[in-house]
Amino acid sequence: MTFTSPPSRSSRGVLAGKRVLVIGVGGLGSAALLALADSGAHFVLCDDDQVELHNLHRQTLFDESAVGADKLDSTVRALTRRGVAPSNLELVRSRFLPENARELARSADLVLEGADNFATKFLAADACWLERRPIVHAAAVRFEGTVWCVTAAGRPCYRCLFEDIPGGAQQGCSDAGVLGPVVALCGALQAERALELLSGEDPGYGELVSFDGRRNRLRGVRIAPRADCPLCGEAPRITDIVESRYTAAVCAA
Repeated sequence: MTFTSPPSRSSRGVLAGKRVLVIGVGGLGSAALLALADSGAHFVLCDDDQVELHNLHRQTLFDESAVGADKLDSTVRALTRRGVAPSNLELVRSRFLPENARELARSADLVLEGADNFATKFLAADACWLERRPIVHAAAVRFEGTVWCVTAAGRPCYRCLFEDIPGGAQQGCSDAGVLGPVVALCGALQAERALELLSGEDPGYGELVSFDGRRNRLRGVRIAPRADCPLCGEAPRITDIVESRYTAAVCAA
């Protein structure tokens, strides 16, 4: 598939009045927020972590002076320096969890999911489907990254791709490592999808975008909705958020 550069345009103020929930102000969240800083959106930031030195190569909102500080407080300082009004920053000092997932999803016009674990990714997908909110998923590990946009109608959805949380230990950024520019690219693509979606354009629903940093290759693959999907299929089995369905749900990236 061939990608062409979109026409040059400014994002300044185009999302004024829109609420964007950012799950995890880590590497993906940092890049997305930097790209959307002048959009005028109201950001709901969900995280409960601190800034750590070994994450700075990909968490570009922060520098060494922020190490050890609360991540949300550091995010506010970084974004206000870039002109974001403090009134447009709403802080949720918590992980994205089964007990708050639906309420947080319901409060937003769009969700940007940048978690580093499958439990939170599935929780976000389920909550957005149940609340009929669009969501842009992103993930990055080692030299590879993906971005996946799901409409409020939810077909195809995250579970059409992965069905359920994988069993056994899964390697994330902390274990396998990740190349900082790969994270930045995926976060920027999330921001681009957000601008398109909330501006009334088609952001590429149903297309899984993947980046291979070893080959410097960006490609898109169309994903068909699954009739037997447990979330958005013809006979859905997931009709509410049940805590036992998700394990070790945290938000960080």
